[in-house]
Amino acid sequence: MVPIETKEKPHWRLILDPPASGSWNMAVDEALLTLAAESDYPTTLRVYSWQPACLSLGQAQPVAEVDLDRLERFGWSLVRRPTGGRAILHIDEITYSLTGNCDDPLFAGGILPSYQRIAGSLMGFLIVLGLKPESHESAVTPGSNTQAVCFEVPSHYEITIHGKKIIGSAQARRKNAVLQHGTIPLYGDIGRITHVLSYADNNQREIAASRVIERATTVQNETTKLITYQSAVIDFLRAFELTQMVELVEGKLTSDEEDVARKFMSDKYTLDSWTKRV
Repeated sequence: MVPIETKEKPHWRLILDPPASGSWNMAVDEALLTLAAESDYPTTLRVYSWQPACLSLGQAQPVAEVDLDRLERFGWSLVRRPTGGRAILHIDEITYSLTGNCDDPLFAGGILPSYQRIAGSLMGFLIVLGLKPESHESAVTPGSNTQAVCFEVPSHYEITIHGKKIIGSAQARRKNAVLQHGTIPLYGDIGRITHVLSYADNNQREIAASRVIERATTVQNETTKLITYQSAVIDFLRAFELTQMVELVEGKLTSDEEDVARKFMSDKYTLDSWTKRV
């Protein structure tokens, strides 16, 4: 009998990071993007969380949309992402980033085709949880909506359940490298982001919170299962392996990546010249 040849699955590097500050999380993502153009750079899936809770702004979003006094009173931090889009409150969620070379099949063909491929894995994760997600090509260009809150408007190939946005993602391309990162709210009050944004008065704040709750949701809101961060991460990784037909191999940042991340943190993400640039 002739043995059947089996093709080895491509390997992606998996980084499972402990909770960290917003400035460090964004510095690491940009370091991964910066070094991803190297020909021998592995496609990397990074999963991480935030401590303390952090409000992140899109790279071109005005800081005037944030009520900095209220943000301080809540004890939440502030960071500006290297990607576009609108404000996200990072709390009670899974955050992921994917980085790699443009030649990787995952990222080939430009922004929208790669968004669509990655959306397939994100939908696979929600399906494992027993949900029925939808993804479609939106009329809204990624990052173009004028609302302050990212989760108010779904963008291209972002994912909804019962018409409500449940995952927010953004992508950046630099030279021959790609970064896509995104967030999946697991539980908690999806409208609490409005506690720290600027509004004319409390009535406007309450209207904005109601609007977010109408248009966005969390995993826990859509399922009867008890969702924990640890169990959600396991299902998340399994979904990526199955849908992308890859093997995730756990690793860590290289010394070069750590050095670049530290420089980005000290020279960019902890400075008002970046965070409050617009």
